[in-house]
Parts: sequence; structure tokens; C-alpha cells
Amino acid sequence: MWIPPEDHKAVGRILSQARKDRGVTQVEMARRLGKPQSFVSSYEAGQRRVDVLELLRIAQALELSAEDLFSAMAAATAEKLPSLG
Repeated sequence: MWIPPEDHKAVGRILSQARKDRGVTQVEMARRLGKPQSFVSSYEAGQRRVDVLELLRIAQALELSAEDLFSAMAAATAEKLPSLG
């Protein structure tokens, strides 16, 4: 299944807002993840996919629940996903 770029951008917006809500800059986030700032910028812009293990690390770095982040992402893209049932 091909994932539309809009969905990656929606995920990036959620992760960006979560970071900002915690008062963390992209530079600080990158330091917490042990990655360059461009890594954070690229996933927040929807230019880079975030896999489930990266999502766990991002949640830990922000001291947030991975379930809450995933739930927000699922809600943002739910209307575009095919039904499973």
C-alpha cells in the first residue's frame, strides 16, 4: 500500500507539536535522540518516514506515552485508511 505524502506530513505536524508542547527545540530533540538536527527537521516536515521503533524513541525523548502519540497519528490519518473489517 502506498502512503500519501499528506499522511507523512500529518504525522510530522503531530510530532512537531508534541515537541513544542514540551518546550523542546529541534536541536535539543536531536541531542536527546543522538541524531543530527536535520533528522528531526526531516520527519517533522513529512520528508522522512518514522518507523515504530523510532516513534518509541521519540516518545521517550519527550517523556510522552507512545500510545498517545500513535493514537493522535491514527486519528489524523484514519479517514484515509481502508476498513479492516
